[in-house]
Amino acid sequence: MSEKKMTSSRKHHLKSLMLQIAATWIAQETKDVAAAKEAYMAEHCAKPSLSGDQATLMETCKKLHALIDKVDEERYDLESKVGKANKEIEDLKIKVVDLAGVKKPALKRVRMSADAMLKALLGSKHTVNMDLRSNLKQVKKEVKEEPAEAVGDWRKNIEDKADRKKMFEA
Repeated sequence: MSEKKMTSSRKHHLKSLMLQIAATWIAQETKDVAAAKEAYMAEHCAKPSLSGDQATLMETCKKLHALIDKVDEERYDLESKVGKANKEIEDLKIKVVDLAGVKKPALKRVRMSADAMLKALLGSKHTVNMDLRSNLKQVKKEVKEEPAEAVGDWRKNIEDKADRKKMFEA
């Protein structure tokens, strides 16, 4: 069977019905929460009797102060637990970001001599020297001494160059 498309007016009508039902549920939930709160308060916090002499009122005040101190201790303990949990959550979030955010870069080729590669792999254990140039025989070069006349007068040197220039021009 072919499925028929729902008209826009039908969609609008169903949507408004769902919103009305949700609104009644929310109103009922708020009433239930208020009733539960009233029941809890009636059970745990009985109304003090303010009739009587000054001694009974003082005794009632002392009881109330003791209850307040107890509630403050519980509140402080719960606040410290919540603070500790929040700090742990933040640390875990930072760890997650660090682990997820760090991407390994693509490796690049590095030109490395065999000697440097062995040193990188073996560390301080590397004693073999792969430098082949160090095994070559060294030859002493003979240094030719130039005569002192070459240093001579700079004007003469310029005249020689001028003669060469004339030769090329001709």
